[in-house]
Amino acid sequence: MLQLFGLAGAFYGASGVLLGAFGAHALKNTLSPASLETWQTAVSYQLIHALALLAVFLMVRQSAMSGAEIGLAVKIAGWGFLIGVVLFSGSLYALCFGAGALFGPITPLGGVSFIVGWTALAVAIWNVDGV
Repeated sequence: MLQLFGLAGAFYGASGVLLGAFGAHALKNTLSPASLETWQTAVSYQLIHALALLAVFLMVRQSAMSGAEIGLAVKIAGWGFLIGVVLFSGSLYALCFGAGALFGPITPLGGVSFIVGWTALAVAIWNVDGV
């Protein structure tokens, strides 16, 4: 688990930059202005949550280095962010390319995953000893 959240954060960061550039250059004449705005929203949320995953990775790493048990809240935060990017940003990317109406209801599930992740991260931070 130590590496999973860090690797996912790095992957989401790199692919977010690539997808942002792809949208700004390759898709600007292909997608409508509304779809380009949706694309940018997906990229922004992906990049924000890439950083959140790196924060979770640092918390997991610190726990491992100190010999402390990795708290459940930290794990929930990591999974919330990891799954949230797939559901939220992934569904928005798909919708930009004309995915069916089936993808529309997936986006809010990603948003809920993000909220769960941020709430769990707050609980994890609250429970940090020595602060």
